[in-house]
Amino acid sequence: MITEKLQKAMNDQIMAEMWSSNLYLSMSFFLAKEGYDGLAHWMKKQSQEELEHAYDMAAYVIKRGGQAQVNMIDVVPQGWGSVTEVFKHVYEHECHVSSLINTLLDMAVEEKDKATEDFLWGYVREQVEEEATALDIYEKTKKADNASILFLDEKLGQRK
Repeated sequence: MITEKLQKAMNDQIMAEMWSSNLYLSMSFFLAKEGYDGLAHWMKKQSQEELEHAYDMAAYVIKRGGQAQVNMIDVVPQGWGSVTEVFKHVYEHECHVSSLINTLLDMAVEEKDKATEDFLWGYVREQVEEEATALDIYEKTKKADNASILFLDEKLGQRK
């Protein structure tokens, strides 16, 4: 059985994952409008991944006897100045999500909930990868000229 405190925190994280999904979808729309179909595709896949995180967390809460909830999701940004600004925002956002997951893990430790700790460690490991990927793309965009951005657009458009 999940504690009330952890259930609330998990529901907050579900909403954060849904907000992240909307953020990345908004970025996808922006990139598509700017003519970067490959980057838009990559970002749409990222949006779907964040939504899957919300689904997985909700399923976990329910399995533990809790109630998963969907509340109002705040508005996300709608525009950026450049591809580099988009990926800087992605990297900063992934760092923020990592801190949210770490706080949630700390709470599971405090609550002595080993099952939730184990569940969250998977997200901690995944966040390390998501941060690294976002930083790598951001660093590449900072060094890129227009032709390089077009190459990156082509490369990231291959994401399955």
